[in-house]
Amino acid sequence: MVTADDLIDARTLEILAENAEHADRLDVWPEDSWRALVAAGVPAWSVPRPFGGRGLGPVDLLRGNEALAAACLTTAFILSQRESAVRRVIANGSPEQQRRLLPALAKGDRLLTVGLSQLTTSRQHGAPSLTAAPLDAGRYRLDGLIPWVTAADQADEILAGATLPDGRQLLVLLPGGAAGVDVEPPLALAALSGSRTTQVRCSGVTVEPEQILAGPAAQVLAAGKGGVGGLETSCLALGLAAAAIRLLEREAAARPDLTGAGARFADAERAARERLHRFVQTEAAPADVIALRVECTLLALRATQTVLAAAKGTGFVAPHPAQRWARQALFFLVWSCPRPAAEGILARLLPDA
Repeated sequence: MVTADDLIDARTLEILAENAEHADRLDVWPEDSWRALVAAGVPAWSVPRPFGGRGLGPVDLLRGNEALAAACLTTAFILSQRESAVRRVIANGSPEQQRRLLPALAKGDRLLTVGLSQLTTSRQHGAPSLTAAPLDAGRYRLDGLIPWVTAADQADEILAGATLPDGRQLLVLLPGGAAGVDVEPPLALAALSGSRTTQVRCSGVTVEPEQILAGPAAQVLAAGKGGVGGLETSCLALGLAAAAIRLLEREAAARPDLTGAGARFADAERAARERLHRFVQTEAAPADVIALRVECTLLALRATQTVLAAAKGTGFVAPHPAQRWARQALFFLVWSCPRPAAEGILARLLPDA
């Protein structure tokens, strides 16, 4: 069995952990952390071997990403957005697009990110936020807003989703700096500021046929097999929880009053990890995937708040990791959180009637 230690060296994780506070608090691109990931070969993990990658299996990818999240959630989140784009290129890209993108992505020479939330969880109760109007010769004109794009000003291309007048959808590759593409300043996030997540506005952007990754289709994200994103989100929540639980266990070694809490959290962590690894290898029912998302989110919230309470006032002062972890756990309440997951989390947060 491949372990996290086999996938990424301890020094790389140390670099991420050393820079985690700045990566979280400052809206400055975490260059040192990203460079360390590239040097460690992380970008090659998910790329198929024929394109120069390692082609790791789904369980190994979860192990590696959990370790990264435990070291620095900001860097792991940036990578997750790149990974979402890689999955789409593998699932939907033409042979030419795959040859152009995947070898460079495996080396870390290019950065690809996604702007897809407007097709899934954001802006779903009004008119489409990003529209695509057909032009001649298979071209389209994009207008509107991509509400959530991580590393938008760092990416060579943004894989974005747009909606046509008839309701069908497109996946397109927008080059960084393309005419009509306006990347706004980073949003003032409560955590993960170094991800430089922001809005991108499109005004009369022309999309050529070779830039179309998929569609037009009624539900373009359902085409191909670009999934596992929901499980990856749970994986990062589990990684954050695991970091807090390890600190709680260390504190319990000197404080017997924490022993029971540390053991209970460790048991819950192991159970969640077993389900996560089992689900990624099987056709898990959507309801089971949502239930696991709820469990991992609540585990992250409870573990980080417990370790903050255990650390007392010291933990509330930066750069103690307890305060950072507690803030970061809130992100899982809003990140890629479909309505069933949000309702499940809310039901567990409400006080007893």
